[in-house]
Amino acid sequence: MLQQVMTAPGEIIFREIENPIPAAGEVVVKIMRIGVCGSDIHVWHGKHPFTSYPVTQGHEVSGEITALGEGVTGLSVGQKVTIQPQVVCGKCYPCRHGKYNLCEELKVMGFQTTGVASEYFAVDAAKVTPLPESMSFDEGAMIEPLAVAVHAVRKFGDMQGMRVAVLGAGPIGILVAQAAKGMGAESVLITDVSDVRLEKAKECGVDFCVNTKSVNFGAALVEAFGPDKADVIYDCAGNDVTMGQAIQYARKGSTIILVAVFAGLAKVDLAVLNDHELDLNTTMMYRNEDYLEAIELVRAEKVHLKPLISKHFAFCDYTEAYRYIDANRETTMKVLIDVQA
Repeated sequence: MLQQVMTAPGEIIFREIENPIPAAGEVVVKIMRIGVCGSDIHVWHGKHPFTSYPVTQGHEVSGEITALGEGVTGLSVGQKVTIQPQVVCGKCYPCRHGKYNLCEELKVMGFQTTGVASEYFAVDAAKVTPLPESMSFDEGAMIEPLAVAVHAVRKFGDMQGMRVAVLGAGPIGILVAQAAKGMGAESVLITDVSDVRLEKAKECGVDFCVNTKSVNFGAALVEAFGPDKADVIYDCAGNDVTMGQAIQYARKGSTIILVAVFAGLAKVDLAVLNDHELDLNTTMMYRNEDYLEAIELVRAEKVHLKPLISKHFAFCDYTEAYRYIDANRETTMKVLIDVQA
């Protein structure tokens, strides 16, 4: 079978390897779709601080089970699945207390260990999550980023009746906005500096979509929610400007949750954060319950994934997919690799 390998930044080869045979407790998954995310692009450009080369990529995935190893129960050949890409120790304090997404020795498939970018992939059955038969492979490959959004929404707590602001209308921002509404938020405001991305957010049903190039964020909050502003602000852009907006205009005593990864050291006004007694929280990946909630949100049509799919590329055109993303940064949401094409 074919396996993708990034040998150096900007260099991808494909190699022939033996088809995997499942060990005890494993399943073999025929990989159907792989999503390309922002972290993958950092690896492509040699800017991911925790990835070395060569590396086989792929962590947003859908496929179907083709073989079961000894002792595997609850799964069946032919079943549609996705794979949770975290490899954890199971022994450290976070792991022992159910927060394995914060494992002290966390490795993620496609970054610190082998990813799913091959025609077939053998994996611990415990990392496999069944998908509804009615869910497309395209949607299945997007459950991973949706789980990121669900985990971020859960960090706030009960979302019923809340008013939510999201800074940044990229794929994760739009998914956070949809997940918040799907999990009970009264209304959601999303901002960006791209009208193209804001139109995509509107297509996904976000209540208020505002371009902060032309409208002040503070004014947008009051226009959308009234003088009490938002109950929680999610920063899904991750830069000094958006975090500065969140701190400056948040209602006193409210919450800011950082979802995006800052590219460098932040320079923000901690004096105002302190003076306004704002809760600045963060969020990291997901856990199994977030996957299950993500699948249910899609099944219930409370989150729409198809509008976020920008383009498909064949497996052998992985390099072209990255070049396309680089050339179309503003208009590209989610690019999918069709592994079996």
